[in-house]
Amino acid sequence: MSKTSTPKPAGEYAVGTFSYTVYNDREETMYNAPGTMRSVPVKVYYPAAKASVEDLPKARYLSREMFAMLKKTYWIPLNYEKAEQDGTNRSECYEQAPFIDEKRFPLILFNHGYGSFLDANTYLCIELASRGYFVASIGHPHEALVTELDDGTTYKMPKGLVSKLYSPVIPSIFAIMKIMKAKGTNEELYEQFDSMQKKYNRFIAERLPEWKQDTKAALRYLREKYSDRIDFGNGIGVSGHSMGGLTAYSLCEDEPETFTCGINIDGGLFGDHDKPMDAPFLQMNCEPNKNTVTVAFLRNRNVAYHVILRDMQHIGFTDCKYMIPLKSMVGKLDPDMEHETVCRIHREFFDTYLKGIKKHPDFESSDVVRITEYEPSKM
Repeated sequence: MSKTSTPKPAGEYAVGTFSYTVYNDREETMYNAPGTMRSVPVKVYYPAAKASVEDLPKARYLSREMFAMLKKTYWIPLNYEKAEQDGTNRSECYEQAPFIDEKRFPLILFNHGYGSFLDANTYLCIELASRGYFVASIGHPHEALVTELDDGTTYKMPKGLVSKLYSPVIPSIFAIMKIMKAKGTNEELYEQFDSMQKKYNRFIAERLPEWKQDTKAALRYLREKYSDRIDFGNGIGVSGHSMGGLTAYSLCEDEPETFTCGINIDGGLFGDHDKPMDAPFLQMNCEPNKNTVTVAFLRNRNVAYHVILRDMQHIGFTDCKYMIPLKSMVGKLDPDMEHETVCRIHREFFDTYLKGIKKHPDFESSDVVRITEYEPSKM
């Protein structure tokens, strides 16, 4: 990891961080862990006064176990000892930084992608915290590369799990490629996607309720312990990458009075979505995946946005864009440009619909991003 792998937050606040685990929340339903209890790890990023962190050490970015798993999975030349020695395994945040007294901040809940990891969007979470948000990143045991609890317990993703997402694998790959190239109206594209996902992707839809329960478990803890630090007045914002973005959409779809606005970063909208969407919602995609979310523009009873970044690939929406050199995996768009664009879109959206300090987000299409706004549908 190089020095360029740590974008610096641009907000008015420094960023503090702490973690917690909701232990034994409920019975585990993953096929590889029958008879066990599911525990949910969470990492929180929050605004802190810059003067209060001047003498504090920066927090560690990734654990030794995470280094090893990323190296094995993506063939990245990572070296934990070297990164510890040269200081590149540090994030722009501070463990247990003092809270800002008599000030509360709105909450954004973030979920990683399926087979990804809790820290996969650390840079985005830190940037949002520096702009005045409490951000909680939620882990999902047995469904991430590595999941680490506060007591040192570690879960690794079971072998063969990815093949369950697209089953049978070969026919589903061809079906996905067909969807990527498809043309038509939003209704026509949704019908094609829906037919495909009901045939090949039922496992994803089956796991979605568990991810929503993980998110609610994390939220209950925050309500109980940090209601004096979090402003719940305008509800809760949700975001996430891939499966985490699908989770955000489904939470807003189910409970718009609680989860009042959200962003889906390149997650296909698998599962059944027959309910209207009453919350403001933004779908963010790379070009190849833009046809997997069109149902969102047929069911919206509030404003909906579709943001498409050029020269991007799915994994490039995570911090891996700074680690993986293969552009075929992360996209050709400059990593700093991608980071700045995704952060700005999040900030504009949540400043409008969560903080309520703007009437409308300042979105504008460019040679990097294409943005479409959909007025509420008449359903």
